[in-house]
Amino acid sequence: MGPAYEHQLRVEVQGLLFNKDNEYFNSIDPGLTYYGAQLAPRLVYYPAGNLRLEAGVFLWKNYGTTPLRQVRPLFTLKYRQGPHTLLFGNLEGNLHHGYIEPMFDFERLITNRLEEGTQYQLQTPRITLDAWVNWVRQQYRFSNFQEEVAGGLTAEHRLLADSAGWVVALPFQFTGTHRGGQIDTIDTPLQTLFNVATGLRLRRGLTSRLVSAVHFDGYVTYFNDYSFTEALPFRSGTGLYLNAGADTRFSNLQLAYWSGNGYISPLGGRLYQSVSASPVEPNYTERQRQLLILRVLRDYQLPGNVVLTTRFEPLYDLNNGLFDFSFALYLNFNQSFLLSKLRPSR
Repeated sequence: MGPAYEHQLRVEVQGLLFNKDNEYFNSIDPGLTYYGAQLAPRLVYYPAGNLRLEAGVFLWKNYGTTPLRQVRPLFTLKYRQGPHTLLFGNLEGNLHHGYIEPMFDFERLITNRLEEGTQYQLQTPRITLDAWVNWVRQQYRFSNFQEEVAGGLTAEHRLLADSAGWVVALPFQFTGTHRGGQIDTIDTPLQTLFNVATGLRLRRGLTSRLVSAVHFDGYVTYFNDYSFTEALPFRSGTGLYLNAGADTRFSNLQLAYWSGNGYISPLGGRLYQSVSASPVEPNYTERQRQLLILRVLRDYQLPGNVVLTTRFEPLYDLNNGLFDFSFALYLNFNQSFLLSKLRPSR
């Protein structure tokens, strides 16, 4: 966005090809494989340099099955004024929010790609903020299901960002989910869940040819069931999430430690939770969870704004003595083409 885009009409195409294999054999998060493609072509018009209107379609195809998984329309209005940005319609969600995985599952990039609602973003040299509401499911009169809404906020205050390559920042993250409504025909109690995380983020850029940066992130997390009924096995819980890593010329390396105590997050990664996502053992729980996770990540820049991302993530369950791993390939492309520059009517 900017003055140069004023009155432009463009075609933009976003695509994601994915293959993620979770070789998990634990009772909390069963193994599964994602394999398919997502495509989102859009028409984009700029009535002004800081105002963007877009409309398109989202297509999702899983390999190994004939029908499309999803076909959904896309509509977004994006307005930017100085450090402030406001979006209505399809949000800049998932990885754009910047959550840690115990708060927001990385796999939602595949399984819950679209978020629809309202989003406010603030970007200054010291402060980054993203506040959003995702209206997940609309309820109507006599519906036989509950309405669902999710929302949250991520913020970071940079205490230090100097020419020597140091970054010291204080992050804060929050999510809330709600299921309820008063015009349905079912007798299901409402549910309201809150998750919070905060901590410290350190990063040091280096001039070495082998290692370009080292970093550390430490978070404490908190879960609270604010519902009037006790439908979950834990009413509240906590977690400790520590990450240390290095960006090298060969790959980015991260070592993560997770310790959870009765922690539940409806949007978070399944591995970090104390309740099971298994269809075979749906009532299984582990109040105490301890994991060690090694992440080996690499981005390959291909021609035509195409990025190939590889992720290898072996993990060790300290409480159960189990080794599991996952491997993923992601092919992202984002192309933009100018169709015309329209003249406004007088």
